[in-house]
Amino acid sequence: MGSAGDPRMWMLGTLITALILGATAPVLADDASCNNPSATESSSGGNRDLGGEAEAEAEAGEDTRSKDKDSGNRIVNGSDCKRDTQPWQGALLLGPSKLYCGAVLVHPQWLLTAAHCRKPVYRVRLGHHSMSPVYESGQQMFRGVKSIPHPRYKHPRHSNDLMLIKLNKKIRVSRSVRPINIPSRCPAPGTQCLVSGWGSTSSSQHTFPKTLQCLNVNVLSQEKCKDAYPGQVDDTMFCAGDEDGRDSCQGDSGGPVVCNSYLQGLVSWGDFPCAQPNRPGVYTNLCLFNKWIHNTIKNN
Repeated sequence: MGSAGDPRMWMLGTLITALILGATAPVLADDASCNNPSATESSSGGNRDLGGEAEAEAEAGEDTRSKDKDSGNRIVNGSDCKRDTQPWQGALLLGPSKLYCGAVLVHPQWLLTAAHCRKPVYRVRLGHHSMSPVYESGQQMFRGVKSIPHPRYKHPRHSNDLMLIKLNKKIRVSRSVRPINIPSRCPAPGTQCLVSGWGSTSSSQHTFPKTLQCLNVNVLSQEKCKDAYPGQVDDTMFCAGDEDGRDSCQGDSGGPVVCNSYLQGLVSWGDFPCAQPNRPGVYTNLCLFNKWIHNTIKNN
């Protein structure tokens, strides 16, 4: 017969084990959702954000290019942007410096980003060239006090993938921070545009740059875009890329696509791994939303 102390020792050991597992579980969960996006997304048609809205929204697991997602957008095979050449570029942050999406300043108090980047709280940094938490001359920090996704945004197809964020105060216009205008005309096939962001610089690994990356891409025809992604592309999107493996990738979602000095698109989604032949990046076609953007800002 066993002694009376054996069951007590067994129960004590079980309790200690449970406490240890309970203490470590949140860390592992955070690692899986934030640093290993593939755990929550499919390998095709991935979004290009890094944080997404998975932590607080019912739209977890969507295929966009945010940093906490499976195929969030980041610039692959781009180069360092020259300082102050993209003064409308914004970063949506978790904590002091953890990027999850890009954004674009379109008004002294309003940003545009992708609707799939929606979160309950927004920390915004403008005028910053690197992703270091160290203060840079010219940077400005804000809180988002209101977010307005397009009312016809559809998950997970990413139609109408745009959202306005109102800042808690107006910016100070400077060489490092100023808005960009949105055209009423849509981009013609063959138009060269510039995509920028702090997203992943590798299509197969999470390798992030020290400074803002820029990339030239060419707008493709809607026929080529639909051929690349059958049944997944509509008129609220356009494709851009080239044959040299240049693409946006994880962390670039919501960032700008600038054509002829106008904001023509937002980084939305694409294939994963990024920068594959005949699998271009897909961008929100902002020319269709000019009226909605201006009316929404005016009414809020």
